[in-house]
Amino acid sequence: MSLDANFAALIGSRICHDLISPIGAINNGLELIGMTTPSLGPEMALISESVTNASARIRFFRIAFGAVSEQLVGRPEVVSILKDVYAETRLTVNWTLATGLQRREVRLAFLALMCLETGMPYGGRIEVAHDGSSVILTGHADKFKIEGALWDLLEGAPQYADVRPAHVQFGLLPVLTLESGFTTDLERTENMLTIRLSPPRST
Repeated sequence: MSLDANFAALIGSRICHDLISPIGAINNGLELIGMTTPSLGPEMALISESVTNASARIRFFRIAFGAVSEQLVGRPEVVSILKDVYAETRLTVNWTLATGLQRREVRLAFLALMCLETGMPYGGRIEVAHDGSSVILTGHADKFKIEGALWDLLEGAPQYADVRPAHVQFGLLPVLTLESGFTTDLERTENMLTIRLSPPRST
């Protein structure tokens, strides 16, 4: 990883690390309140749902934008994160992998997932699978919203300066796939959009 990308990852890890503890403390406090006062009403339910989503988002971002190692991220952890992140959205995400993946592969998958999410603002279903070598993310939707310049970045187009914060994943994914030796392939039909992340070929 380049020096700039490495520092960005370290910053992402630091921010997520510092935020997860206070959010966890808020969640623990809400659980204690719920134990002592069971019938609290919709306001507390809304706060609890928001804290759960915030915690899941930070866990998601910590993998997607944080520093990586060779450690495995198990299926239960990934499924738990995705379930909470997408619980109140128009998207259904099905992580079909039966075993864990190295953290760097999960990071690439999460960034690709964010790309698909951007292209599916009207909702749909995303399947994440593994064919023995590549991670394959397939979005199914009745309607996509594709900004060509962003998706061109995933296929090797030169980076440009005015990528918006909401689309940072399109700029970061090709950098990280290139540095790790992975390749990104796209395939699109009327109702389906697929991102394939393939590892380096063994020689």
